[in-house]
Amino acid sequence: MRSSFAIGFFRVFATLIATATLAGCSLFGKDDDRYKPAPLTSFIPGLAAQVAWKAQIGSGSGLGFAPAIVQNTAYAATPDGAVVKVDLQTGGVVWRAMIDKKLSAGAGSDGKITAVVTREGMVVALDEAGQVKWRAQATSDVTIPPVVGYGVVVVRSGDYRVQAFNAETGDRIWSVQRPGPALTLRAPARMLMFEGLVISAIPGGKLIGINAVSGDVQWEGTVAVPKGSSDLERVIDVVGAPVVLGPVMCAVSYQGRIVCFDIAAGGRPAWTKDFSSLSGLTLDNRQVYAPNQTDVVSALSLQNGAVVWTQDALRNRKLTSPAAVGVAVAVGDYEGFVHFMAQDDGHLLARVSVGGGAIRSPLLATPQGVLVQTGDGALVMLALK
Repeated sequence: MRSSFAIGFFRVFATLIATATLAGCSLFGKDDDRYKPAPLTSFIPGLAAQVAWKAQIGSGSGLGFAPAIVQNTAYAATPDGAVVKVDLQTGGVVWRAMIDKKLSAGAGSDGKITAVVTREGMVVALDEAGQVKWRAQATSDVTIPPVVGYGVVVVRSGDYRVQAFNAETGDRIWSVQRPGPALTLRAPARMLMFEGLVISAIPGGKLIGINAVSGDVQWEGTVAVPKGSSDLERVIDVVGAPVVLGPVMCAVSYQGRIVCFDIAAGGRPAWTKDFSSLSGLTLDNRQVYAPNQTDVVSALSLQNGAVVWTQDALRNRKLTSPAAVGVAVAVGDYEGFVHFMAQDDGHLLARVSVGGGAIRSPLLATPQGVLVQTGDGALVMLALK
């Protein structure tokens, strides 16, 4: 068995590798032109996109932060401890809270309970008025946004435990753990609540479905299988969030595949496609959209995984998980730009600067447009015309 020092070293080394990959440069050599971000290109606009409203949350961003949307409301948090509830239609701040600790992940909400996690692994639950309801300690650090629903607050901690707390009291009611590999990727990841299940990635390229109330494991699915002889070659993790649409659930991994599971058939794979992403995917009723690890964006047929188009104009621009809205698919980049591509053939339609530096949080599609959490801690709604 590896010592705790060795495991810690490997995790740090994996983080360095992932950081270097996300930064688009070589860790051990001079900068390589292959990894330089593509310059912004000129194109004929085919879509009018503009800022509808902007609301400041706090300051900063990070991989563990993503807005949670509940009906016509967004809940969001920033590393400095700020948590807000915002009206999606107007951008008006309904309430604002300030946690007395720095945060590593947030926000999760069901509209009644909103949860964030401090850097020490303390889960903090806020009530409907934004007041602290309870605090509970997770078993380790948490860098994935919590999910809330079915009477529980669920987090996935760094020791590979998925654990649930009673939403009213904060008591831990169940914990599920799977053994993890020596190396894991520090990349954007999110959980999903779906029809009474908590769907979470577990290291090694798998998804697990857990009964939200009882903690019983109901399903396990393989997105990708580690390959190679070294620990580094075998790093393989599901990134972004699994996405469900009708009878299909799709997910993507780093150094692995895109897989769409047939829920109606008990969760067996409907199709797979070799792919490697650092950010995640989204889908609509026709196609799956995902940037690969060099930020070439692809659209694949939802029916069989065939590649419909690719767009390489945004290569190495450190793209976010995409959002599909209207006739477009949108991604954010390291300079604070949001790019819109046509869903039918991938050509560039529009570009909007939201400022604030690198966008790290996933873009979210809403009835009002595309919701963006900026690098400097604001929420921005981009409306399309």
